Amino acid sequence: MGAQNLDAVFAALADPTRRAMLTRLAEGEASVGELAAPFKISQPAISKHLKVLEKAGLVERAIDEQRRPARLKAEPMAEAVEWMNYFKRFWGDSFDQLDELLVKLQAEPKGGQDE
Repeated sequence: MGAQNLDAVFAALADPTRRAMLTRLAEGEASVGELAAPFKISQPAISKHLKVLEKAGLVERAIDEQRRPARLKAEPMAEAVEWMNYFKRFWGDSFDQLDELLVKLQAEPKGGQDE
């Protein structure tokens, strides 16, 4: 997966409606109507969200007689998770350093106070 697809995955995940749709699809395939049900938006708007998710490779749609159910394809999220884990390690190391500094500062005698 290249940087362009990583950009598409993050763009798709940036919208709360699309994240909710992915959460729903994690439970199993769903039609456009089923995906639209919890939202106060039209089915065409849901279809536009689905197209963004499809372009990012996060959803695939099949033709099943009269309906086109959508199903989750989580594999493209793996690179995004890997990219975020790099920064998770960075922040973990930074917080560990901050903890060490705070312990050191608390251990130092407090100056300027009358005892």
